[in-house]
Amino acid sequence: MSYGAEFNPNRLGLARRRRGLTKRKLAELIGADVRAVTAYESGEYKPERERLLALADQLHFPVQFFVGSDVQEVTPDVVSFRSMSKMTAGQRDAALGAGAVALMLNEWIEQRFELPAAQLPDLSQESSPAAAAAALRRIWGLGELPIKNMVHLLEARGVRVFSLSLDTAHVDAYSMWHASTPFVFLNTMKSCERSRFDAAHELGHLVLHRHAGPKVKDAERQANEFASAFLMPEGSVLANAPVMATVDQLVSHKVFWTVSVAALAYRLKDLKLVNEWHYRSLCIEMAQRGYQKSEPNSAPRETSQVFQKVFAALREDRMTRADVADQLAVHVNELDELVFGLALTALVGDAQAQSRPRRPVLQVIEGGRE
Repeated sequence: MSYGAEFNPNRLGLARRRRGLTKRKLAELIGADVRAVTAYESGEYKPERERLLALADQLHFPVQFFVGSDVQEVTPDVVSFRSMSKMTAGQRDAALGAGAVALMLNEWIEQRFELPAAQLPDLSQESSPAAAAAALRRIWGLGELPIKNMVHLLEARGVRVFSLSLDTAHVDAYSMWHASTPFVFLNTMKSCERSRFDAAHELGHLVLHRHAGPKVKDAERQANEFASAFLMPEGSVLANAPVMATVDQLVSHKVFWTVSVAALAYRLKDLKLVNEWHYRSLCIEMAQRGYQKSEPNSAPRETSQVFQKVFAALREDRMTRADVADQLAVHVNELDELVFGLALTALVGDAQAQSRPRRPVLQVIEGGRE
């Protein structure tokens, strides 16, 4: 390639934000003045060969990433973050950068596979978030049954689910609509139970706030209320949960809904199965036991059914992990971090093999209880 001749400043800005770096910090890393980085990103002038190599090295992107057409970025105004209070600007930018790479990967997959179409109704006019959760369960035919696998359920209904990489560990989760496709990003460093709640929380944003935007007043409270009611339907809790429960009983019963001890305790309070004093006592004991940091009796982590099927099909076409990464002009670990650590290394075969033209329809099974 011709260094500098095809350089795209849009891609440099995205790569820098993906790594959570300021212009000043990137300038320090490559031994340049901050004005040079500003000029590169504005398109005032292009980096020379050695400088471009340094940028690629420090930003952990192949040199080829910095050429070609603009990459569609994810902006804060279209995103509902699970928790804004824990994030620095750099962590937010890194998470949004992961979203941009995910859009690239999703487009690449959709060109080769027929993925489920979105089946998320607009429930913003329901009387309450809990009513919206009950309505969605009726629409999806879930009844009062616990959800076996939240990721599989979302994927079966057309939501594109990606994982957040380790460098965005302080971001709980976020969601967005891109055109007519919903996306959810989950932090895989959390327990299965807390990640499932995050997934249900983001589902709440997608069906409650699609047209209102993420800045709607009380959006986070509404999404939490939706998630609690969606994972633990009122009738199911009243029929199965203990009254005036102990912490040990909560640890035992939470397995039925695959939720955290804290989430079940709050749901019991919400449904008036425990009073405020009892709830505070439960919270104190759970904190003393360390359950805020370490979930007891935690379930196995949920992963993506779609990615498993996609990569299995690619493997049959003798397409290697390097092929996928090369076509997106990213490193392989960038893909690993987006797909729940699924075994991209299992994509074996001749690195020069050409995949056969195909657009198979993926059969995605819902994550309801069997």
